[in-house]
Amino acid sequence: MTATPHGSRGLDEQAVLLMAGLADLAVTTISSAVGTVQQLLRRSDGPDIARDAQQDLMARGRITLDRYAAAPPAHLEVLAQHVLARQTAPGGDV
Repeated sequence: MTATPHGSRGLDEQAVLLMAGLADLAVTTISSAVGTVQQLLRRSDGPDIARDAQQDLMARGRITLDRYAAAPPAHLEVLAQHVLARQTAPGGDV
């Protein structure tokens, strides 16, 4: 590919460059992870590490589900609570 100013690159070329960059990042990340796993497998306390990792992942999963799975409160219910709080406050303006 030739060196052209960024603004004059076509969308196809930008897409190819983006995908190539993402692929390189994925390969680098995976190779690093494989090296880490190989080091962990050589350790004598591997089962303990695997159990701890499983517990950590389960805890992360629980936290993530709690964060995103809970439905937000109903909008009208929130508004009704605000109105009620204003009415019961001293000098309520509603």
